[in-house]
Amino acid sequence: MTYATDRLHEEIAYVAYHFHWNLETILDLEHHDRRRYTNQIAAFVAGAGAEG
Repeated sequence: MTYATDRLHEEIAYVAYHFHWNLETILDLEHHDRRRYTNQIAAFVAGAGAEG
């Protein structure tokens, strides 16, 4: 099973935007690690929005 290309690009852009990591670093991550980072970033963003 291959991971959807559009979803992969979204994850790369999301992590790169928030953590300022380069493409090679992000692509070196295992899928589950990249998803963990995107979920953690989303929690940070939601928490920051809730703080006002």
